[in-house]
Amino acid sequence: MTHRDTAPHRPQSAAGWRRMAMRLPVMLFRAGLGPLFGKRLLLLHHTGRVSGLDHMTPLEVVAYDPTGASWTVASGFGPQADWYQNLRHRPKTVIQVGNHYNAVTARFLCPDEGAEVMADYARRHPRTARRLCAFMGFPPKGTEASFREAGRAIPFVRLDAAHGPRRHNRGQA
Repeated sequence: MTHRDTAPHRPQSAAGWRRMAMRLPVMLFRAGLGPLFGKRLLLLHHTGRVSGLDHMTPLEVVAYDPTGASWTVASGFGPQADWYQNLRHRPKTVIQVGNHYNAVTARFLCPDEGAEVMADYARRHPRTARRLCAFMGFPPKGTEASFREAGRAIPFVRLDAAHGPRRHNRGQA
């Protein structure tokens, strides 16, 4: 059992109106309104490991590296999240940022890398980081050590662009 399996609390998946609210970004991305989210949200396209069906999941970008064309995201529902498991099964996929599509390969960060990512995120977004920690069941102490502890337990994924950022819409050649 890894440290990530022993996190204090794994939130339950959303249901009812909360699920609908969480799906709203998918509808906005599909309507061509992805630029409303800036670089803060991306839309992950992934294939179901059992069904083989295409799925779309909006995710918050925790870190973005424009030089390396990579986006780091976190699985707030832990390693059991369907999108996370689907990427484990098939790490090559496509993301949408704004109205731009990028072919990416998922790389799963180790706990120490997750600690660094979370500490950096907390410096840039302290209130959101405290809320995320509380949501995950970690005491929202707000210290760098507590953010690093949370980062070791939260599964982070870096999505590396295949050939640098692509600057055209999906339907174009």
